[in-house]
Order: sequence, then C-alpha cells, then structure tokens
Amino acid sequence: MSKSAPAYTQGEWTSADGLILRYREYSGPADRLPVLCIPGLTRNSRDFEPLVEAFAGERRFICPDLRGRGRSDYAKDTATYRPMQYAEDILGALDWLQIDRAVMVGTSLGGIVILLLATLAPERIAAAALNDVGPEVEAKGLDRIRDYVGLGRSYSTWMHAARGLKVQAGQAYPDFEVTDWLQMAKRLMAVGPGGRIAFDYDMKIAEPFHDPAGAIPETDLWPAFRALSGRPVLVLRGEMSDILSATTAARMAQEIPQVEAVTVPRTGHTPTLEEPAARAAIGRLLARAA
Repeated sequence: MSKSAPAYTQGEWTSADGLILRYREYSGPADRLPVLCIPGLTRNSRDFEPLVEAFAGERRFICPDLRGRGRSDYAKDTATYRPMQYAEDILGALDWLQIDRAVMVGTSLGGIVILLLATLAPERIAAAALNDVGPEVEAKGLDRIRDYVGLGRSYSTWMHAARGLKVQAGQAYPDFEVTDWLQMAKRLMAVGPGGRIAFDYDMKIAEPFHDPAGAIPETDLWPAFRALSGRPVLVLRGEMSDILSATTAARMAQEIPQVEAVTVPRTGHTPTLEEPAARAAIGRLLARAA
C-alpha cells in the first residue's frame, strides 16, 4: 500500500437541510480541471489517499465525507441516507467551491452518485471514473454488504481491527499482507471517545440501505450512464467483484464510445485505486480530460 498522502486543507459546506459536511482539499494547478472523489457506502475521504499520492501536484483533488461519514455531520433524518440526497449534497459542494466542471471518481456508491449527477447536472462532469459499479448491481453483492453494514463492531487495538477487516473483506484482497490491512483499517476506522476503534460512519446508514430503494435508486440507471456520453469515461472492475459483473461491464463499454473498461486482477469489490492497472487507467483518463 501507499505511504501517507500529501498535505491537505479541510473545508466545509452546509447541506440544504443544515448539516455541516466536510472535505479534504489537496492543492494542484489552477489551470487544470480538479478531481472530485466520492467514496463508497462505508468509506470516507481517507479512502482516496493512495490515488491522491499517485497524482500529487498534478491535479487539485477534492475528497468529501458524505453525510454520516468521517468528519461530516450525521443526518438528523436517517431517511436522507440515500443516493439522490448524496448527489444533491455534492452539487452543493461544487457550488460552494465554485467548481463548474470536474473529473469525478466514484467508488461503489460514489459511482452511483456520479450516475445521478449525470441526470441532474451533466454539464458539471468533465470525465468520470466508475470504480466497480454500474447501472446494474448484483444482488449477491448487495446481500453481502447488508450482512455487515451498521453492525457497530469495535476493536481494542489497530491489530485487532486489521484482523477483523480481513475476516470481513479477505476474499476481495487475497494478496494483502498485515501492513495492508492495517493501513486500510486506519482509513476506514477511527478511535472513538471510549478509546475503542470502530468504523468511521453513522451505523444508522444501514436503515435505508436495507430498503432496496435506499441502496440503489429504483429508476433505470442505464439512461443515466448514457448521459455520460460525450466525455471520457473509465469503468474499473475488480476481477472477482460481486457487485459489477463482467457482463454489465462489457455492456457499459458498448453503450457509449468514450468508455475504457479495465479489469483489475486478483481484486474483488472494490479496487483500492493503488493497483498498477487502476492507477495507469486513471492516468489515461486524466490525460484525456484537459
């Protein structure tokens, strides 16, 4: 895994319903399109440290904590833990930051948010990378996620946390060593007030996720994907993914001509974006996005 990411500043914006939402900003050239990174369901802004490190100084990176994650406020109404609300929050961040257009990178849920943004404000998306997610999501993978999200496990030490994470996600990363699990744990977890280490999100995000509409919008997402036509698009798929099937990824590559589809070997859901294949593919996407 990568070393520590470059220095960042922390900013915040206010959602339409009054939550203080926070983001990390990594500096980069003002004359190049910024990169907005949207994390997955149980992840946060720290999840993109490997990606930022790989392209440090080449681009300005904005990495938000979605509501209920990281340093952002937890929602007063847990029914707002839904993809469309996240998309509206991200539009608020872009407005606050005065960013008209950005390259967008979305991991899992973050990719669903990008698809929704393509229906709400396609002009804001200069290029898009969808990390192990698409318009069709495999039921088996959703069931696996429902089995662990919101359980509230905690650990006494970082080594215990790393071992717990390996039990949960070991099939997705068969080549990880202990140091890899430790670094992932420190991105996904935090030390709580009582000194226990736990996942860094509001356990109540699980409530709407157990409703099918709270996990994936009930609308057909293929038109949303096609709304990305006309700009560079990267589809990353973990070779062993149980969320994005090879069939769906292949169809995505056929739906619009600007798609590059890349399979990340020996990885499940989701690639960490530090794998050589993933980094090279994102480098090509950034090169295509002026």
